[in-house]
Amino acid sequence: MSSCNHDCANCHSDCADRKMSKEDFLVAPHETTHVKKVIGVVSGKGGVGKSLVTSGLAALSNKRGHSTAILDSDITGPSIPKAFGLHERAQGNSMGILPSITKGGIKAMSVNLLLEDPSAPVVWRGPVIAGAVQQFWKDVLWGDVDFMFIDMPPGTGDVALTVFQSIPLDGIIIVTTPQDLVTMIVEKAVNMAKLMEIPVLGLVENMSYLECPDCGKKMEIFGKSHVEETALAFGIPNTARMPIDPAVASIIDAGDADNLNCTALNSIMDALEQL
Repeated sequence: MSSCNHDCANCHSDCADRKMSKEDFLVAPHETTHVKKVIGVVSGKGGVGKSLVTSGLAALSNKRGHSTAILDSDITGPSIPKAFGLHERAQGNSMGILPSITKGGIKAMSVNLLLEDPSAPVVWRGPVIAGAVQQFWKDVLWGDVDFMFIDMPPGTGDVALTVFQSIPLDGIIIVTTPQDLVTMIVEKAVNMAKLMEIPVLGLVENMSYLECPDCGKKMEIFGKSHVEETALAFGIPNTARMPIDPAVASIIDAGDADNLNCTALNSIMDALEQL
């Protein structure tokens, strides 16, 4: 086009030369939804405690007086309802879907809150799963939220890409464990965040150590901690080490995650409050 000034950001023409920006992929939430900060909780592999960190941060945020929400985007492995003791199916009205509310007042949405049988497997292909995550963002009536934590599925596949592109993340927290192998996994998550221009706000090393109940000695069951050196290598500003704690497992199993007291996450939450 001869009249083109190449200012794609302020042009609505769908021409062949149009350069797509990050904002072009964002999906607007429901008109009644106003979320101040959106934080993704990411792991490069499964089984590192990503949902535990999500639950711990949400419980901590809620205790500090912030209006808090959890969007469970781990569609094929949802665990947030179980952790918070949510058993009744989510409801809706003519405007959209209503989030479930935990005993402590945290808003939550997960595919298990929509299924007749929570134990039924979600056998969906990638595009359908990605579409469900977008619906949780745009069709749920979240209302006013200070902090929304998105529990991400492991890896860097369809759903992670959908969240990174569709939802305006203010940053991500990466969850890891002490093994040497995990450094490579962290690097994958960091590189994806850089590719999508999403800040990495913190690195949480879960199962970092076990404290002996008798003598107080910290035993590094899964190997020496690498969280500080890994954070330094990738320029991650905040770190936390979460111990193996049977009491935490009992709280989650009882569906009482509102009462989680993950003091190791205080420094991470402090940093999020400064955003």
